[in-house]
Amino acid sequence: MQNKGELPPKDLDALDQGLSDAGAEAPHYLGHRERLRDEFLGSPQALKDYEILELLLFYCVPRKDTKPLAKAMITRFGSLAGVLNAPAESLAETPSLPRTAPALLKVVGEAAVRMTRREILDKPILSSWERVLDYCHMTMAHAGSEQFRILFLDRKNALITDEVQQHGTVDHTPVYPREVVKRALEVGASSVLIAHNHPSGDPNPSKGDIEMTRQVRDALKVVGINLHDHVIIGKSGHCSLRAERLF
Repeated sequence: MQNKGELPPKDLDALDQGLSDAGAEAPHYLGHRERLRDEFLGSPQALKDYEILELLLFYCVPRKDTKPLAKAMITRFGSLAGVLNAPAESLAETPSLPRTAPALLKVVGEAAVRMTRREILDKPILSSWERVLDYCHMTMAHAGSEQFRILFLDRKNALITDEVQQHGTVDHTPVYPREVVKRALEVGASSVLIAHNHPSGDPNPSKGDIEMTRQVRDALKVVGINLHDHVIIGKSGHCSLRAERLF
C-alpha cells in the first residue's frame, strides 16, 4: 500500500523534471538515479556490485538514497551474489528494506540461476565445465546449511537433470550411496557428478567427504555408472576431488 504523500516509483522522474522546471532544487538522489541508469545502459560491466544492487532497489525504495542500504547489504551478505541468494527471511530482517524488496531480489536471483542452468543443458558437461561451476556456486555457495546435489548425465555427458538429494546442518550432510544409485537408475544416467557446499566457506574436503566419495563411486561402479567428480563449493572457491586425486 502506498503511504500518504508518497509518490510511486514511476513518478519520480516526473517529479525530478517538474522541480527543475519550477527552478526548485531536486533531492540529490533523483539526479543520481538517472545518471546511474544511464551508466548502466552505456556500460553495465563498469558498475560496482553495490551500484547494481542500488539499481534494483530503485524499484522498491522510492524517494530515498539507496546507496547506503545497498552497501550495508553487500557488507552483511558478503557480495551481490550473497544478497541475491540469501533466504527471503534473512533479507526481510534488513533494516529499512521495504517488505516488497525480498521478492524482487529473489526473482532476480532465480532468473540468474535459470539462465546459467540453460547454459549447461544439452551440452557435454566437460566442454562447459566453467559454466557447471558457476551454476553450482550460484545455487549452493551462499546456503546456510550443507546441500548434497547430484547432476545426472547421459551417455554424451549432457545433463539429464540435477537434484538436491539431501539437506544437512551447517557442517554435515547425510549421504546414502544406495539412494544415489537408485535415483541414477531411475533417470537413466550413465554417469553422475556430485557436489556439496561448505557453509564455512572453506572448500577443502574432510576425511568424511573423501570416504563418502569413495563409497558413492564404488556403489555406482557395481551398476556400471561412472562418478565423474565430487566438487566441494565454498563461498570464494571450489575443490575438485578428482583433480586432487582423492578418489
